[in-house]
Amino acid sequence: MIRWLGTLSCDARRLIIEIFVIFNLAFLAVDVYVAHLANHFEHTTEWLPVAFSVFGPLVLLPGAIRRNLDRPWAYFGGFAVGFAAIVVGVAGLVFHLHSAFFATPSLKNLVYTAPFIAPLSYAGLGMLLILNRLERSHAFEHALWVTILALGGFVGNFGLSLADHAVNGFFRVPEWIPVFAAALASSLLFMVCVVSRDRVLIGTTAVVMVAEVAVGLLGSFFHLQTLPGEAWRHLDVVTHRAPPFAPMLFADLAVLALIGLHGLAREPADDSRL
Repeated sequence: MIRWLGTLSCDARRLIIEIFVIFNLAFLAVDVYVAHLANHFEHTTEWLPVAFSVFGPLVLLPGAIRRNLDRPWAYFGGFAVGFAAIVVGVAGLVFHLHSAFFATPSLKNLVYTAPFIAPLSYAGLGMLLILNRLERSHAFEHALWVTILALGGFVGNFGLSLADHAVNGFFRVPEWIPVFAAALASSLLFMVCVVSRDRVLIGTTAVVMVAEVAVGLLGSFFHLQTLPGEAWRHLDVVTHRAPPFAPMLFADLAVLALIGLHGLAREPADDSRL
């Protein structure tokens, strides 16, 4: 399975990761905008992640276009956007929890408040950018850290799937699919991170990651089925139904994991650094 991806140099994988981050940051501008329409941007600070998702990719784009992330302006620009993304993610986590959970800590308020883990998507993307600047010549270590970050994403996705579907008490049986899918992906990626040279385990995990893409597509299909035909003419309707883009996080994280798994399968480890 993993061999189908061919041979990629560390620089090529770094460039792919950079493009991955750019597209994800840009898409978050749309996703966050739609999500914050639920309360009509009641707080001015809710515009900050939208603005960051617009301007952040503009800083990163020149380095990706010129295929050189090590030029000083691309190198330090990536660091700046990376650290800023972590700040935005952690601040978003605190603000989301503050909406109800900090006032009255309870399982109910944790479930029914704004999705508290969602802003950490920014933190994960920021870590990818910093990784792309720090690990410039050690291909195996770069791939291992990419896999670890994908693992963190799936653990967060497990929490999101569990909390979001608990809102309606898992009324439909298929709502358990993303919970089990995220748990399976997290378990396999954790084992890969611990035993990072087992080719059979890496190949098995890669097959599961392809299945995770299917879970994301299926989830988006189910979520879209909850929207009435005129929903997209009235975005307020979309914001109060199942978020149509949320399940695509499975596909997104699976692609990231496949990039990391490819590096683990193709690159020899530097034992002196492990």
